[in-house]
Amino acid sequence: MSDETRSPTHSVTRLNTGQAAESSFGYARAVRAGNWILVSGCTATDESGQLVGLGQMYTQGRVAIGNIRSLLERMGASLADVVRTRIYVTNLRDLAGIAQAHREAFGDHPPASTLVEIVRLVRSDALIEIEADALIATPPEHEAQSRSQARSVAGRRRRASKN
Repeated sequence: MSDETRSPTHSVTRLNTGQAAESSFGYARAVRAGNWILVSGCTATDESGQLVGLGQMYTQGRVAIGNIRSLLERMGASLADVVRTRIYVTNLRDLAGIAQAHREAFGDHPPASTLVEIVRLVRSDALIEIEADALIATPPEHEAQSRSQARSVAGRRRRASKN
């Protein structure tokens, strides 16, 4: 289940997957505001909300990033558009596994990143949660609107200078 809402006054689109936490806590899984896509923290959950890779940091990292990839694709972006990740882990002892999952996912397009060790995540069996911010090209309808607005401003300036 997914829910997509658009703001009537701004270029903001909110995406939800229908997981219970989204409605009970009151947040969107991903938000697109203009050229930015902001993805809320993703854990290693499958479509049914079950955690994958119990006790396996590398596997949980790959699945969490896969969830980010899926959300980005639904909003017209890819992992290559990600400019920042924030990674929260419950144990830095498996830093190699965390790094491997991140490096494999982002390859030649590494984002700026922050890695923080915390006491625990909301799901006590989750080892990792990852947020992502992506910057995408201006959508064609916005480019046309911007050019139209620029021509309108230029026309007003020309008319004002003639008076």
